[in-house]
Parts: sequence; structure tokens; C-alpha cells
Amino acid sequence: MDAFETLYRKSSGKVYRYLLSLTGSQERAEELTAETFYRAYLHIDRFQGRSSVDTWLFSIAKNVWRTEQRRAGRFTDLPEDFPEERDPLSGVEDHDNAMRIHQALHRLPEPYREVFSLRVFGELSFADIGELFGKSDSWARVTFYRARCKLKEEST
Repeated sequence: MDAFETLYRKSSGKVYRYLLSLTGSQERAEELTAETFYRAYLHIDRFQGRSSVDTWLFSIAKNVWRTEQRRAGRFTDLPEDFPEERDPLSGVEDHDNAMRIHQALHRLPEPYREVFSLRVFGELSFADIGELFGKSDSWARVTFYRARCKLKEEST
């Protein structure tokens, strides 16, 4: 097994979950995940190691999603750990509840939606999220906390 295949096996699930949170469609998320890894394969020589590989992949995934949004004419520009609270996504046991939470997630304004998705679905650290936005890890923590609060308000 080569290094890129190992990378794909390790990170494709995280990238897929992140794109699923952005698209709301399993089919689109699968297609965009494939496109993300295709672009990563083509441009692996550009990865300079200044960030984690996952951060680099999520950056590519975000750009793939933005490109799709622009082509479809649906683009909305993408414009903070605190005390532990019950995560709004914990306990999702049935399809109706999951759909309600995903709908609330899609109503979140940016950057809350993307930061929440990167943290929960992409499993990125706050440092990596901050780096993607050109902000600090503290900014990412505060934004994530606020997103959780907004989701909690909408889901109750």
C-alpha cells in the first residue's frame, strides 16, 4: 500500500463527513470527496508541511465545495473548548431527530456552520480550524462554542 492510499484510508471519512455537513447530500459528498482526493493527488508536491495533512485536505475540500456552489449559482461566501455541555448531536437516535439537527445546522450563519462542521464532522483541532480561517485557535474555540449554543437553542 502506498503513502497516498494510506492517507486516503485515514482521512477520507473525515473529509466525507465534513462535505456531507456542507452539502446535505450523501451523493454530492461522495463526489466532492473523490474530487478532493483527486486534486490532492495531483498537487501532493505542493504540500509543504506547514500545516497538518488533514488541514490541507480540508482546505482543498472547502475549495472544491465552493467551486461547486459557484457553478450551481448557490454560492454563499464563508464569511470558539469551553465548559462541556451536552453536544446537540449526541443522542441522535432516529432519522427525524438527525434531520432536524442537520436542518438547524444548515440554517446557521457562517462562519459558525463551517467551524462546527470542521470540528464535529472533520474532527479538526481548534488550531487547525483557526489556521484554515487565518485566525487564532481561541477564535475557533469561541466560534465553535457560539455555534453549539445557537444549535442548542434551535434544537430545543
